[in-house]
Amino acid sequence: MLLKVNEIFLSIQGEGISAGYPTIFVRLTGCNLRCSYCDTTHAYNEGSDMAVEKVLEEIESLGYKRVCITGGEPLLQEKGLLKLLEGLSDYEVSIETNGSVDLSAFPLRENHRFTMDIKTPSSEESEQNRLENLKLLRDQDELKAVIGSRKDYLWALGVIDAHYIKGNITFSPIFGMIEPEEIINWILEDKRDIRFQIQIHKFIWNPDRRGV
Repeated sequence: MLLKVNEIFLSIQGEGISAGYPTIFVRLTGCNLRCSYCDTTHAYNEGSDMAVEKVLEEIESLGYKRVCITGGEPLLQEKGLLKLLEGLSDYEVSIETNGSVDLSAFPLRENHRFTMDIKTPSSEESEQNRLENLKLLRDQDELKAVIGSRKDYLWALGVIDAHYIKGNITFSPIFGMIEPEEIINWILEDKRDIRFQIQIHKFIWNPDRRGV
C-alpha cells in the first residue's frame, strides 16, 4: 500500500490542542481545495510514493508517540491513510482535514482525532464545506475556523450555532491579514466559549520556512 508523501519531519506542534508539544508531521500530497491563504501550496503536487510500512519506520525512528497527519488534504488518500492509522494504533494522532471530505469513512480510535476546518468566506472555498461532518465530530475532535475579517467571524458563529454538536472550537487569524486582538475582543464581547490560537511556529521561524 502506497501513500504519496510530501514530507515527514519532527518539530513542535504550532497550533491546535497539542500546540507546543514535540510532534512528528506526515504531510501528504494533494488537495481538492485552493484556499486563498494556503501556506502549504508545495503540497498540492510535490511528493513521492512511499510504502506505508516505510512511513511507519520513519515515524518510529523519530522517537515520539505524537503524530500529525496533514496535507494537502490527507483524507483524499483513503486506503493508504486507513492503513497508516492501523499502524499508529498506540500513537496520539491528529488528522488535519479541510472539512470537504466525508468523515464517516474514517472511524477513529479514542487516541486519534480530527482537526477539521470550516472554510470561511475569506478562503474563497466556503461553498465546499461539508457541514454534515459536524455531526460526526466527537468530544476530543477539534473544529477550527480561520478568520480574516468580521464577516468571517460572524459567518463562523452562524455555522456553529446551526450545526455544532461536539468538539473543541478554535478560532485563529489568517496570518498577516487581521490583528489577533480583534478576534479576541469579538469573542469576549460576545461571551463565546471559543478557544483562540495563533500559529506559534510562524513566530518562532520564518513564516515561509518548510519542515517546521
